[in-house]
Order: sequence, then C-alpha cells, then structure tokens
Amino acid sequence: MFGKTTSTKAADVEKKWILIDANGLVVGRLATLVAMRLRGKHKASFTPHVDDGDNVIIINADKVVLTGRKRDQKMYYHHTGFIGGIKERSAKFILEGRFPERVVEKAVERMLPRGPLARKQMCNLRVYKGGEHPHSAQSPSTLDVASLNRKNSRSA
Repeated sequence: MFGKTTSTKAADVEKKWILIDANGLVVGRLATLVAMRLRGKHKASFTPHVDDGDNVIIINADKVVLTGRKRDQKMYYHHTGFIGGIKERSAKFILEGRFPERVVEKAVERMLPRGPLARKQMCNLRVYKGGEHPHSAQSPSTLDVASLNRKNSRSA
C-alpha cells in the first residue's frame, strides 16, 4: 500500500562535487545553502546518521558581503584558556586579514549540529579566498547561488 522507507548506508552514498563562487554573496544565505548540501538534506535519500552530503568548494570567500552594519559590529569570540582570556575580533578585521575564508567556515560550521558526524561533514567543505582551487580533477558542477533568490547577492 505504502512505499518502504529506505535507510541509506555509507557504502551506497554518491557524493557530487559542487563549486560555488561567493563573490558578492550574503554570508548567512550562502551558509544555509552550503550546510544543507553538506548534510545531504537536498536529496531524497537523506538519512540523519549517515554522511550523504556533497563535497562543496567555495571560491572568492574574501569577497562575501555582510548585510546591515554587521561588517563592523559582528564580533567573533574565542578564549585563550587563561583567566579573563576572552578575545574578540570584528568581521571586518577577519575579512581584511590573512584568513578571510574563516568567516564563511564559521557560518557554515555553526549551522550544522554539533557532534562527530558534523565534524566529518565539515571536512567535505573547502573554502578558498581567491578564484583558484586545486580540485579541477573532480570536475565540480557550478551552483549559481545568486540566481536562486534575489536576496542572495549584494554589491559590496
């Protein structure tokens, strides 16, 4: 009468490679899309306890856009481990610094559930600040995030 629910096994998973150009894209909207792709929720074969998401490559991560006044006001905190050792950095400081791709990585990481599976899924994400990437051998298919919704992209 009804169809059977199938549970995907790790051996049956088919992973695709996806390339996203982050030039002019809004960070949060990009991160939600990437987090969904990493978990595999866009597939009909989604299984919560199996890593059946795609491999995602993001280029031009230094050219992402934050809406409103977040570029100056959003703070990223970390603790040194010593008493009173909380440190803060603004998004502008990080984006103009040596590793601007960390803004995108943190946004995606914080949209995944914590745990061993999410840490494994984060390994399927590759973020590069420039327009070059070393994964051309995987022949990734490009995903145009800007065309999905007009709010996904902004001019800096």
